[in-house]
Amino acid sequence: MPAARLTPRERRRIARGVADGLPYAEIARSLDRPTSTVTREVRRNGGPTAYRAGPAHRAAQRRAHRRGKPANRGPEPSARACGRDAEAVRAYEEQLAAVLMRSGLPRMAARVLACLCTTDEGALTAPELVRRLQVGAASVSKAIAFLEDRGLVRRERHEGRREHGERRSRERYLIDDDALYRSTVAAARATAHLGLTARQGVRVLGPGTPAAARLETVARFVDFVSESVARTAEHARAVLHTGPATPSDGTT
Repeated sequence: MPAARLTPRERRRIARGVADGLPYAEIARSLDRPTSTVTREVRRNGGPTAYRAGPAHRAAQRRAHRRGKPANRGPEPSARACGRDAEAVRAYEEQLAAVLMRSGLPRMAARVLACLCTTDEGALTAPELVRRLQVGAASVSKAIAFLEDRGLVRRERHEGRREHGERRSRERYLIDDDALYRSTVAAARATAHLGLTARQGVRVLGPGTPAAARLETVARFVDFVSESVARTAEHARAVLHTGPATPSDGTT
């Protein structure tokens, strides 16, 4: 049954389920609807972080009056090639984006990062991101700048499709195995800067004063945390980038 035929009551139940963080499959079972119906309904109306029953129902009524086809991205090439369920992949993208938002990322940055994480290459061009996320180019550009600043994505040039007998070089954005390492180290450095600033306050306020003692405690705590995080990130990177040892007898 198409999403446009959902009742206002069903949409209110979907909104409550999404707000409670329930999986789409569980919400669908409670409505006796296909999971794909709930997935499309939420995706068309702002995603899990912005879905509201009233606006969603009014939007569905407008679509029905126009008798137009809803925008449909169609299954992604990677989903088709690997036999993946495209609707399930999109539902997971939205779930991952919601978790990333709760960790502190802005909504569009979280959506872009989730989109990159769920591609096998881990890389997409700006037009591809615009098409997949159905947003404006400016929104993608702003999100990429935010993610780059935190070391979560990087740019690279690659050869695009052939046009007029020549291949066009195009910029694309990618997330690689070092993305979280770079982001963690950048965060540790920012935290360490807070420690330096706290110690400046100690000198300004005068050693031995209650305010200076408070700032010295902050500085010591920050020093310990930032150094521990940076050291742990280096260790984790070394371990994860080193393959399993091979015994001398050649067995694995």
